[in-house]
Amino acid sequence: MTDLERVLPLWRELEAAGADYVLATIVAVEGPSYRKPGARMLIAQDGRRAGTVSGGCLEAEVAKRAWWLTAAGPVVERYSTVADDGDLPYGSGCGGVVYILLERSATALAHMQSLEAGFGMRIPLAVATVLSGPHAGQRAFAGLPGTQAATHDEDLDFELCTRAQRALEFRTSFDETIHIDGVATRIWADYRPARPGLWIFGAGDDAKPVLRMAREMGWFVALCDGRSHLTTRERFPEADELRVLPIDQLPAAAPSQFHPLATDAAILMSHSYEQDLRVLASLLALDFRLAYIGVLGPQRRTRDLLADAARLVGRPDTPDAIERMLAQLHAPTGLDVGAETPAAVALSILSEVQQILTAASARPLHQVRAAQPAPAPVAH
Repeated sequence: MTDLERVLPLWRELEAAGADYVLATIVAVEGPSYRKPGARMLIAQDGRRAGTVSGGCLEAEVAKRAWWLTAAGPVVERYSTVADDGDLPYGSGCGGVVYILLERSATALAHMQSLEAGFGMRIPLAVATVLSGPHAGQRAFAGLPGTQAATHDEDLDFELCTRAQRALEFRTSFDETIHIDGVATRIWADYRPARPGLWIFGAGDDAKPVLRMAREMGWFVALCDGRSHLTTRERFPEADELRVLPIDQLPAAAPSQFHPLATDAAILMSHSYEQDLRVLASLLALDFRLAYIGVLGPQRRTRDLLADAARLVGRPDTPDAIERMLAQLHAPTGLDVGAETPAAVALSILSEVQQILTAASARPLHQVRAAQPAPAPVAH
């Protein structure tokens, strides 16, 4: 589960009760950090909290001081895990500095409402937040229907909306200092991509660890199969959606059955040639408009599936055409991690999906970190 999935239930409960709360959001890091900008934690007055801003070393310290730090309004607090005087202040082995925006419900409410809407609708969202000066905590949002600003200052609205739109357009977060009424004002534009989606076509036992791991990562997961006795809530309680497919009506019925986003992934793992054929033909009719399509099983079988699927939807089935279509798939699906058990196969599959969705290198981290330049200090 993501931070937001853990935070939202507590936030809804506190809002329903009219209770105040503190929202803690990482807005910058220097050096190594377990959590990155955008990670958040919600703190209730009775001591309950949801979400994380570290690997477990900072949460208690942040919660302990959050209420008096925000007594006069939102504030960005610096938490160092660097050994400044021989001791690690909060018991962290990360050795970095984390900057956390702390704010009460008065400014956090609009932000939480936008995050809840973006999460539920599975759409990308950008939020521009003032981090310093008299307007700290004020925001503008882009991505939801219409661009919204939560201030009553026309100049500030324009500056915030412009940066929120830029973050959404370029799909990136950035930090910038501008001048508002002659005052240097720091603005953080945070891009939040759409919640990742995974479509699992196949309700066999080996789909269970794939679904569980994907849900643990906070992904939206739809499980689809033509066999109603397998596609049940009892077998797959964690699924966001369960769909019993009319296999004999595919691919013609695909538009009413599938509604994937271009950023979603699909895995074909039904172990049924006819079912995989019909689903693959449906995806082929959609011109493979997904970020990732994986097919379980040997590549020879996938070539046969593609040839039959092409004929089913009236596409060329020449060897060259099949190879071009095969190049758009991940077949066999997964990374080579020596997987043999269902759980290890699930890890292999989801590792490749994660790598493709994030455009990461899939190299060992010690090699990646060694090649990275030292980060620039955060301006304040």
